[in-house]
Amino acid sequence: MLFQLLNNIVLDNANLLFVEDFFNKKEADRLLQSLTETTPWEQGEITMFGKKILEPRLSSWHGDAGKVYTYSGKTQNPLPWTETLAFIKNKIVEQTFDAQATPSVFNSVLANFYRNGQDSMGFHADDEKELGKNPTIASVNFGETRRFIFRRKDDKTTKHELLLTHGSLLIMSGEMQHFWQHAVPKEPNKTKPRINLTYRNIL
Repeated sequence: MLFQLLNNIVLDNANLLFVEDFFNKKEADRLLQSLTETTPWEQGEITMFGKKILEPRLSSWHGDAGKVYTYSGKTQNPLPWTETLAFIKNKIVEQTFDAQATPSVFNSVLANFYRNGQDSMGFHADDEKELGKNPTIASVNFGETRRFIFRRKDDKTTKHELLLTHGSLLIMSGEMQHFWQHAVPKEPNKTKPRINLTYRNIL
């Protein structure tokens, strides 16, 4: 896989590739508008500490038939791929992977819509059993720039932060999900929306 040769963020027990301008501004603007208008956004519920709460963002789960994903007590049955979601996936695979060697590197995507800086994502790891031992996850971002924070599971004072910008791509792989959590904190001063897509492979 090409991205393994481009590990440009150094963290222990993690493989990370960050490409700030994976999509140029014109293309990113077009994709943001298309995703906003064509994705069937919903505000879901998750279970935390035995209680059901509304997620502080909108979301939509898409993928190949039968690729069910469960997290925080919530089971997601995939909706079909939209043209825009499939286009983005194909570009990621073609430009960062050996598409012939890994044609099924991603079979699903979780789309999250952050309406403004009040929407957020708490610390978590993408370590559900459906993702396998060392999952590869490609995260692409459109719209408002937001902070993305990593912290060690075994030492929560050890952190690393990125700014995820309009049109950027972040690929996480290797042992990362075993040793690190990540989060998108609230930023009340942010007023514009952001869409994040995390492409993954459900076993």
